[in-house]
Amino acid sequence: MSFSAAAGNVAPTVIHTDTQGLVHGDFQLPVADGSIAAYYAAPEGRRDLPIVLVVQEIFGVHEHIKDICRRVAKAGYLAVAANLYERQGDASVYTDIPKLIAELVSKVPDEQVFADLDASVAWAAQHGGDARRVAVTGFCWGGRLTWMYAAHNPNVRAAVAWYGKLSVGHGPLIKRFAYDVVNELHGPVLGLYGAKDASIPVADIETMKTKLANGNAAAKQSEFVVYPDADHAFMADYRASYKPDAAKDGWKRMVEWFQRYL
Repeated sequence: MSFSAAAGNVAPTVIHTDTQGLVHGDFQLPVADGSIAAYYAAPEGRRDLPIVLVVQEIFGVHEHIKDICRRVAKAGYLAVAANLYERQGDASVYTDIPKLIAELVSKVPDEQVFADLDASVAWAAQHGGDARRVAVTGFCWGGRLTWMYAAHNPNVRAAVAWYGKLSVGHGPLIKRFAYDVVNELHGPVLGLYGAKDASIPVADIETMKTKLANGNAAAKQSEFVVYPDADHAFMADYRASYKPDAAKDGWKRMVEWFQRYL
């Protein structure tokens, strides 16, 4: 099992989800310009499953994201996580977060991500998924893209954004932000955030709440949960930032959100 070196030493709280009752594995995802690496997990022997796109942290599709896919599959969904950085470089070789962001993350345009996530849905639809019932969840970098993709794909019925930026993005290629898409959301978004996250001020969350209240129908259905003692990456059980109580509550809320809207 390989975790991102840039994320630091693996914490003893790391969770390993077994594969009993699942089909899962690495595969090559067909995309417009060839193929990219991806991982999937789903309940064994089931068809017409709701599709959940799992969007990576800045660290790429490493073991934590694969484990998240298995947890999602255990909840009854077909989970897919595509390596959305593949054209720009290999996140696993970086040991320094600022360098990773400067040299790789900041060079990934939203349009490329949307196309790869669309391709993920198409693949899932051919492998037991229902393309009319799509959800997306993402963490950190992927948390922002959760908001953005919920405004991109008309078949997104639900989204759960874990500590994704709202008023900014990573790098100069990003032209639009979560703030900008409140009238374009196709499905309601549940935002799970930490009050101690210095990278996402609580003031940004309050501004987003106001924008959502004045947005379209899906925006008005969207909700935030802000955990008072949680910092950024509180769901990352392999890191020191992990907050078990907030993580467990957030996971429960995410599954309930999917059950409600998918």
